[in-house]
Amino acid sequence: MRARIVAGVLALAVVVAVVVIAALATADAPVATRDQFLNATSEPGATSGAAPKSVQLDTRLYLPSHTPAPAVLLAHGFGGDKTDLDAFARRLARQGYVVLAYTARGFGPSGGLIHLDAPDFEVADARRLVDYLAGMREVERDAPGDPRIAVAGSSYGGALALLLGGYDRRIDAVAADITWNSLLHSLLPNSATAPAGSIAGGVFKRLWAGSLFGVGAAGSLDGSGGTGGGSDPATGPAGGTGSGRAGAATDQCGRFAAALCDAYQRLAQGLPPSLATAGLLAQSSPASILDRIKAPTLLSQGEQDSLFPLSEADANARGIAATGTPVAVRWRSGGHDSGGGGDEAYAAAVSWFGSVLRHRAPKADFTMSLSGAGLSAQSGRRVSETLSAHQPYPGTSGVSAPRVSIAVRGSEQTITAPAGGTPAAISSLPGLSDALGVAAGGLGGLTTIPGQVARFDSDPLPRRVLVTGSSTIRVTVTSRPTRDAVLFVSLHDVAPDGGDTLPAQLVAPVALNALTPGQPTTVDVALPGIVTQLEAGHRLRVVVATTDQLYSLPADPRAYSISVASGSATVSVPSVATSTVRNGAPQRWLYAGLAAVVVALAVGAVLVRRAERREPVTDDPDVAPVVVRDLVKEYSDGFRAVDGVSFTVERGQIVGLLGPNGAGKTTTLRVLLGLILPTEGAVEIFGAPAVPGARVLSRVGAFVEGPGLLPHLSGRDNLRLFWAASGRPLPDAQLETALEIAGLGSSIDRRVKTYSQGMRQRLAIAQAMLGLPELLILDEPTNGLDPPQIAEMREVLRSYAATGRTVVVSSHQLAEVQQTCTHVVVMHRGRLVRTGSVEEVAGADGVTLSVADPQRAVALLAAAGMEVETVASRRALEDVFLELVEER
Repeated sequence: MRARIVAGVLALAVVVAVVVIAALATADAPVATRDQFLNATSEPGATSGAAPKSVQLDTRLYLPSHTPAPAVLLAHGFGGDKTDLDAFARRLARQGYVVLAYTARGFGPSGGLIHLDAPDFEVADARRLVDYLAGMREVERDAPGDPRIAVAGSSYGGALALLLGGYDRRIDAVAADITWNSLLHSLLPNSATAPAGSIAGGVFKRLWAGSLFGVGAAGSLDGSGGTGGGSDPATGPAGGTGSGRAGAATDQCGRFAAALCDAYQRLAQGLPPSLATAGLLAQSSPASILDRIKAPTLLSQGEQDSLFPLSEADANARGIAATGTPVAVRWRSGGHDSGGGGDEAYAAAVSWFGSVLRHRAPKADFTMSLSGAGLSAQSGRRVSETLSAHQPYPGTSGVSAPRVSIAVRGSEQTITAPAGGTPAAISSLPGLSDALGVAAGGLGGLTTIPGQVARFDSDPLPRRVLVTGSSTIRVTVTSRPTRDAVLFVSLHDVAPDGGDTLPAQLVAPVALNALTPGQPTTVDVALPGIVTQLEAGHRLRVVVATTDQLYSLPADPRAYSISVASGSATVSVPSVATSTVRNGAPQRWLYAGLAAVVVALAVGAVLVRRAERREPVTDDPDVAPVVVRDLVKEYSDGFRAVDGVSFTVERGQIVGLLGPNGAGKTTTLRVLLGLILPTEGAVEIFGAPAVPGARVLSRVGAFVEGPGLLPHLSGRDNLRLFWAASGRPLPDAQLETALEIAGLGSSIDRRVKTYSQGMRQRLAIAQAMLGLPELLILDEPTNGLDPPQIAEMREVLRSYAATGRTVVVSSHQLAEVQQTCTHVVVMHRGRLVRTGSVEEVAGADGVTLSVADPQRAVALLAAAGMEVETVASRRALEDVFLELVEER
């Protein structure tokens, strides 16, 4: 009766979940697409008085199954095109949005030049696309000419999204990922915060700037995309000049506008930015229009990003929120340096648009990602864990957030900078820093070139510290013989064994001028914004270096003396209180479906508990460990896997469950373990019904349908993790006994993915034996074992049963069953064929030997020292088994 109640509750849960999911999910909704070229802002003529050149953009429209619907405009990253946005666009369209993805001017088949998100060009282009969507009958409108619309993009596209939100009041929601606040500050950063009179303009990110310029310059001579007139849907805009700068097919600027090309050339030569360059970069920076953004805005920024670090998103968040506009901030895993985290950003944008465009109040909260804090159940790899702050957004500086003061010590150290900065340390490389961090693991990110670094260490930390933003430190610099200084300051995590890790591969560039040679200058430095966990017993290390490959470096040789005040300085570390939240962003249909299941299962749990009170678990030694009565398991298609099976297993027995493939053995074991519910009949373990979640199952160890092991963990970690999931104390696991059973020696500490099939099998059996359960159920335990290992397993099972415990084994190895088991249960086509002891089933009463001269035979045996009464042969279990199944 109880099993039927639970089965009914489970069925109800499934039905409710399916109904809710079917009502809300749109994952399989059809999406129609249409490619076309749309008119954009014209390019000025190549010379004074020349006619403007018309420009068209390559677009792709995605239509959901039901319209009218809100619209989303998608912009791609630098060097990309509309095809990069296809997966995200389809996801949005399946959620019920009209989506327009496009290739920005100067890229792919779109015409025009790259003006770097300039208001008069790229932003003006986006406004024309909003006009286009406003005229579509498939798009919802807030008013005539005003579509219900959001804009989203990453990096180059993220800045475009913010700028469009500031310049076009029709935008209702913005999602900007891994983008900049100020291009000038991003490309020429300076992390010195005081003294003001000594802070120079910044240190040029020459590798990142060169990499980006190279992408734009790549189209200079290939004839693709120049400025053009008409269009052909198959070939793109026609009539272009085939060069980036109109009428200049041989210049080296590719598809960059002339002013941008000149600005890059100036910076690349080591010259400070001119007023014109500063103005050009300012107009392409969201910093210039943050106070004009009134649309609720989602900002996500990568924690592994040396191009646009967390401080850029922080500046955007503060500027937008200052006007009262709702802002949500996500510090996510990945970024320009690792390429990861894109799905996380997409999911966050979908959720954000669902709130804003569907007329629900957006949740202006803040989350961050802690790398390596979680464990993937699918791969066994370390993954990021999402943390939610216990307070409003604190920013990278942790304003109004708790801070931890950590003292670092060290004597004054003299460091040198070679001429031209060669050789230079390598902290990060464009797009490769994640791999670089792995390659340089424990080496401080290759930032420790002898003679070029000063180090200041803390004592071992007494407790774990979660770093959540930009730490600060005050150092003293004495320059010899120059009046300026270029330095790179970073925070390192040093393990007890000396392993040195540079979190996120980020350093803080410091540029100082107006120094007096030989005179010390004390400077406050804001270290890179990071999220990392410093473990108890680790030390915090502040490193000051003279070179870094990512940046432009002085041409002349330098020497600096670096010290901290009185031999000790305090690193002020922001440490926001957090809680762990889910990984990723499941859609509302998943939440609703799971909620329905949880509610139904909660009802089921109440019923189960009531049933348990009526049917308590017993420790009576006279109660059989396993009782199966009239068991039937029938599936929805009418197939009966098990049909009226009954048998009993007593304490201390080793029972072999035998039968050919399809006999119903594994189905019986799954019912026995509460993995599936029977159609009819009853199954009891130690007198209690075997149902999902039953307490009595804690007395059972099992290995059914193959080893469930995490390949990227060691054998030992697999056993520990499995036991931890049971919620019982580790000492109760009898881990050493299980390890002895596994017999893997030193291999127990190797990753399971390196194991042979036999090693995996032995580990899985040891896992089933953790805690030395009273009932052990093994499905084909000798698969993959060689003969010596099979013999060892035989002895293990015999010894195990000798302690009064019980073993049930499903096996095809009939000879082994005959040597190992005390009893057998034979099944065929779902029915019970025979039960009994091995002696009873195989029998010793089969065939009596007959010889021509019995007296001579007996004499020979007697001469050998044996007393002979009768000679009988024992039939092989295999022969009996074949007879039993052939009879049916």
